[in-house]
Amino acid sequence: MRTDTPNSPHISGRWRRIGSAAAATAALVFAGLGTAVHADAATTAASPKVSARTIAAQVAKAHVRYEKSCAATPKKGFAACNALRVTGGTTAFMEKQAALKGVTPKTIKPNAASDSPTGYGPSDIQSAYGLADAASANGSGETVAIVDAYDDPNAEEDLATYRDYYGLSACTTDNGCFSKVSQTGSTTSLPSADSGWAGEISLDLDMVSATCPNCNILLVEAKSASDANLGTAVNEAVKLGAKFVSNSYGGSESSSDTTYDTSYYKHAGVAITASAGDEGYGAEYPAASRYVTAVGGTKLSTSSNSRGWTESVWKTSSTEGTGSGCSSYDAKPSWQTDTGCTKRMIADVSAVADPATGVSVYDSYGSDGTGWNTYGGTSASSPIIASVYALAGTPGSSDYPAQYPYNAAGTSALNDVTSGNNGSCSTAYFCTAESGYDGPTGWGTPEGLDAFTG
Repeated sequence: MRTDTPNSPHISGRWRRIGSAAAATAALVFAGLGTAVHADAATTAASPKVSARTIAAQVAKAHVRYEKSCAATPKKGFAACNALRVTGGTTAFMEKQAALKGVTPKTIKPNAASDSPTGYGPSDIQSAYGLADAASANGSGETVAIVDAYDDPNAEEDLATYRDYYGLSACTTDNGCFSKVSQTGSTTSLPSADSGWAGEISLDLDMVSATCPNCNILLVEAKSASDANLGTAVNEAVKLGAKFVSNSYGGSESSSDTTYDTSYYKHAGVAITASAGDEGYGAEYPAASRYVTAVGGTKLSTSSNSRGWTESVWKTSSTEGTGSGCSSYDAKPSWQTDTGCTKRMIADVSAVADPATGVSVYDSYGSDGTGWNTYGGTSASSPIIASVYALAGTPGSSDYPAQYPYNAAGTSALNDVTSGNNGSCSTAYFCTAESGYDGPTGWGTPEGLDAFTG
């Protein structure tokens, strides 16, 4: 959540390196380049296409610049959204497309509108997580709720642009697929608008569309980014019938969290997801609630393996990467059995969050609304996982679906992420990926639906 007033300046990230000259070969794989591209370059020397070596050099030099959509350090009782908008550099998707065409990757220019996506789209997300068949057949009649602060006046229009571009069915107020309400359920008395949170809202809506295109979408807008107002919005989403609720925000833990648990997040029969955070190792709330599925973040890259993708812990720097950690206040749920943390451990599962391997979003409102953007942060992974739950079907009425991935722990239903870290900590698995459970990625990322059903 935020501490400043709406439409305040945002905090910009520094330039980050994605690789080095010594990693040019690995960069080829990262960009989706393989032996076929080498062969093409060797047999078409007279062609104007750029050689694989040149592309590798470009990839090795690639950087992404991004900015936080909301305030970086919220005051007590407030939270920030966990969305990071890429404003410069070359994304993994752009490298992949350049490799397929045999040309030099383009770069994103700060605050420059793009006429086409620069991040991963629905087919990429569905492919990476084994969801293509389910996304086509499942989700009808299910509602995924998105809870955010402030109003996005262009939410429905931007959603339509995203879905139309990718050939997804229309999701509008008129056809009953989309609805937008305040934290009290009003469709007319909405919060004040905010550019940063509008970008967050677009990210959330687009990730539901990408993952579960047949799902209905309910957007509930809190009047501010306070814990109480966001929690009230969660309750309203459940009251209106949503069985899947995504929360892409977080703030520091406090002794009030156990009260917030029972007041806002304890809803049997509802799958509630929460972002683990974007500031590296360290616990956030509401991800620390034992009643939610805490969602960490990964770097998602194309690969020549049988899956076609590979993942590692998302870490950009010592202060930016997926959150994780041992809660100071929340009790450990019965289904968590790791022994290093006596209280609630974050995260449970994970999905793509690295801005450098980010997702495509369309947003047209305010200073962040430059059209097609690439976004990262665990604000991307939370709605993806909420939508996977929706594809898997309505949870049992007395269940807390955060338990479901633990029932499938160690099986092929989850892609175990075993490399990378999000910081330094005294207990290794709190911040370092390893075989089986670890803090940054939980039990891993979805491989189909089996880990998300009771």
